[in-house]
Amino acid sequence: MSTTNESWGSRVGLILAMAGNAVGLGNFLRFPVQAVQNGGGAFILPYLICFVLMGIPLLFVEWSLGRFGGKLGNHSTPYILDSVSKKPIWKYIGVFGIFTNIAVVAYYTYIESWTFIYVFHSIVGTFTGMGKEEISGFFDQYVGLSGSDFGIPMLPVLVYVLVMGLNIYILSSGLGGIEKVAKIGMPLLILFGAILAFRGWTMGTDYASAEFPDANAWDGINFLWTPQYSSLADPKVWLAAAGQIFFTLSVGMGSIQCYASYVRENEDIALNSITAGFTNEMVEIVLGSAIVIPIAAGFLGLDWVLENAGFGMAFQTMPYLFQQWGPVFSMVAGVCWFGLLFFAGITSSLAMGTPWMGFMQDEFGWGKVKGAISFGIVALAMGLPTVLFYQYGYFEEYDYWGGTVSLVIFALLETILFAWIFGMDRGWEEITRGADIRVPRFYRGIMKYVTPALLLLVLVGALFTPLGNDWNAALDSLMAGQGYELDPASLISKISHADLKAQLLSNPAESELVEKKIFYSTLARMQLVLLFVMIAGIVWYSHQKRQSQTL
Repeated sequence: MSTTNESWGSRVGLILAMAGNAVGLGNFLRFPVQAVQNGGGAFILPYLICFVLMGIPLLFVEWSLGRFGGKLGNHSTPYILDSVSKKPIWKYIGVFGIFTNIAVVAYYTYIESWTFIYVFHSIVGTFTGMGKEEISGFFDQYVGLSGSDFGIPMLPVLVYVLVMGLNIYILSSGLGGIEKVAKIGMPLLILFGAILAFRGWTMGTDYASAEFPDANAWDGINFLWTPQYSSLADPKVWLAAAGQIFFTLSVGMGSIQCYASYVRENEDIALNSITAGFTNEMVEIVLGSAIVIPIAAGFLGLDWVLENAGFGMAFQTMPYLFQQWGPVFSMVAGVCWFGLLFFAGITSSLAMGTPWMGFMQDEFGWGKVKGAISFGIVALAMGLPTVLFYQYGYFEEYDYWGGTVSLVIFALLETILFAWIFGMDRGWEEITRGADIRVPRFYRGIMKYVTPALLLLVLVGALFTPLGNDWNAALDSLMAGQGYELDPASLISKISHADLKAQLLSNPAESELVEKKIFYSTLARMQLVLLFVMIAGIVWYSHQKRQSQTL
């Protein structure tokens, strides 16, 4: 086992890097959509409760595990978890903490590359004079590799490789490079967000039109911030809120543990984790909710937003809306919006490289450059198919299995390890050692009972999602002694491609496309399994190497 003297240069740099890890594309792309699809104000209250009962405890768990493993010379989850329990299984559960980062960065960097090229399009005025349908089609052509490429063949692939290369270059300078990017990127992100949020909050009814006479930005704001207490009894909203916590805090991935493993033994982690968590929440709730939905409602009306809210709005709708502000401010807004998304993306994707690099440094003595390049090669091998076969579902498979299911499984298992095997007495001592704040003692009980129960509910909810995500009807049916029909999007249904097979039955005219999706989805899953097995094999080999060195 190799040791490293690398550590964070300053507390501010660490907190900004941790906040940058958490503040990602989900804050600005996923959060507003989840809020709209789950009733606006009906979503916010369960979301905030989930942050207190699940988000903060998971931050405590991951910071504590990271610092504990780091003082023993371990900087990635296989051996961080192994240092907590010597049962061999935990090393291989720790594989999730490397696997998830590579699986996610593979497609996440592709989204980063969209934001990167869209900054350029905003500057050169590509969208000037385009209609709403044209701009929407522009994005479809780009990801479909069928146009929007300045006549350069396979431009999306080239931009993807360029952005991945930028990540690798920064990673090759270690924690210092990540810290510099965080110190520049996070303030710029907040500045760009503040400009757009101010514009969204001050639009009012100024842009109502004959086509959309009811357009009013304040309708979007009121929809998000008018509490609806009835949602507290809706399991669907709770599951959506809990799911968003994973996306927004980057928990269940292994990158937080890796960052925390470079914290000095008696350095505060309680205040650091809460500061990073609340910085993320402030950005998400104050800025994330004040840009896409109010601006779209200010031009198109709340009804249009409720019908059309989706991930693609950021790239297919926002550039059109910015054009309505005139040539100068539309360019400023485009640079702010896509620049904000780029900085949100790269501060998160940099964190995803550190567990692999920490592991290869610890176990094989690899330097920063070798670690970064090897990470880039593996990430590119995983990621290029998500670019080439985007329209066939490769991207979605990585996002679902690598970026959703894996996170919940790993978070549940590490919470059980921390609270029940490491034990809350030792765990609490680890959290509070060197703390600059007094951590409320009620979190002992929350971390031991409430957080694992919530995580288990999220996993069970994903496994057995009822048709139409109608949990109230499903629970009524179960109470009556009957079963219920699973939704095609439930985890169990997705394993057998029931969602795609349902599309095949409902739309036979698109059978060729759907059959290709089934084929490429299966291929994507095989690639993910091979990645997991490869990492587990490297962990096994490193363990044999450790044992031979101790003999």
